[in-house]
Amino acid sequence: MPVTPETCVRITSTLSRLVRAGRHISARAAAQIYGDLPSFGWTLLLPLERDGEQRCSALAARAGVDVSVASRQVAALERAGYVARRPDPSDGRASLFSLTAAGSAALAATRAERAHWAAAALADWDEQDAERLGELLDRLLADLEATPVSAAG
Repeated sequence: MPVTPETCVRITSTLSRLVRAGRHISARAAAQIYGDLPSFGWTLLLPLERDGEQRCSALAARAGVDVSVASRQVAALERAGYVARRPDPSDGRASLFSLTAAGSAALAATRAERAHWAAAALADWDEQDAERLGELLDRLLADLEATPVSAAG
């Protein structure tokens, strides 16, 4: 049986609330662990951890922001010591950014804070329910990423 419009509305509403909650914990983790480091840092640090050094334009594309916005954000991360910059050997006008040890530590600390928060939130759940939720969220995310917004009509 296909999913009803009412169920779609409920899911998208819940997803919006989930995103807001995620932003809240990211901001709280950043404030608790790294003081003035804005929560946008995690969005830019993760691709550096996963894929290694990159140009600012690649980081901007992954974060879904304009290059000028990413440039300012990466500069703040560089000043904080979380990323390092070096000239791009294939184009002297461009720079490559990489994650520093401090950036790796920031990501690890944030993951620990998020895991602690999730453990507290899921304290009354049983493992099967939590595992099933994880599986369904992975499936939903894969489907959302594979479906262009234009498919909505």
